[in-house]
Amino acid sequence: MNPRERVPLGRTKISVTRIGLGTAPLGGLFEAVDDATGLRVVERAWEAGIRFFDTAPLYGHGLAETRLGKVLRHKPRDEFTFATKVGRLLRADAQPEPGQSFRGVPPINPVFDFSYDGVMRSFEESLERLGLDRIDILHIHDPDDHFDEAIDGAYRALARLRADGVIKAVGAGMNQAEMLTRFAREGDFDCFLLAGRYTLLDQIGLKELLPECLERGIAIIAGGVYNSGILADPKPGAYYNYRTAPADLVDRAQRIRDVCTRHGVPLRAAAVQFPLGHPAVTSVLVGCRSVEEVDDNIAMFEYEIPPPLWQELKAERLIPAEVPTP
Repeated sequence: MNPRERVPLGRTKISVTRIGLGTAPLGGLFEAVDDATGLRVVERAWEAGIRFFDTAPLYGHGLAETRLGKVLRHKPRDEFTFATKVGRLLRADAQPEPGQSFRGVPPINPVFDFSYDGVMRSFEESLERLGLDRIDILHIHDPDDHFDEAIDGAYRALARLRADGVIKAVGAGMNQAEMLTRFAREGDFDCFLLAGRYTLLDQIGLKELLPECLERGIAIIAGGVYNSGILADPKPGAYYNYRTAPADLVDRAQRIRDVCTRHGVPLRAAAVQFPLGHPAVTSVLVGCRSVEEVDDNIAMFEYEIPPPLWQELKAERLIPAEVPTP
């Protein structure tokens, strides 16, 4: 596959590269990343031809947005597509979220706010951190326990920004497919960032969400394609969905890896390419915390995968027989 290929994002007038840079690792997800390393990662992604970048205020409590902005504000603005998120404001007087996963962050903490006014403030504050003149895509970020406020407040704010021409696409980003399906049916969304729910190991998005999006022209951006690491290196103790993976999932991931090995294909290559087999999926996001990881993800995306690999995965019932493959 060509990671630099630019394709339309659903029904919008913007385009994205087939592979995009996700920036949770640049915000210190699970492990701190210094400024110099973060900036090198973004520069290397640009050099490699990536022109789609995704971030959020939550990622490093503003660090990821700030680091991306330091690099991208010096690039031709019309050459790249940029997405960030709303739903959390960063405040110095806020208490830390329980189980906070970001390390090396500044002394501010996120506060849930999916209200109309909160979203407008979040948008303006993101622009300040980024130092960019505009944001292309705004996602409602993980409103798992806040559906009513998200659809009545956040969505209404984003729809207004889109109608005024301030942003070009309205989306939502979540680690679940069920609520995204509700959003698809109750709002006018352009795209969804679906994290971890349409991968080689988890195809729950195939049940309702992806068919719904295909019918409505909503683009799917696939994130979490390695399912927190288990599809990069399936060993005991590997992470799945941000937690230690249960033994049965490790076993299944190892069986998928064994099929890949028989066909001379790295498991990472199959994992990063698999989502694009579905016509609703427009782009895949990869999170990188080093230049080496950027280069590896590009190489895996370009790796030629023989069709018999997908056929054997179906024959072994490791992926559903009806699932579309690249």
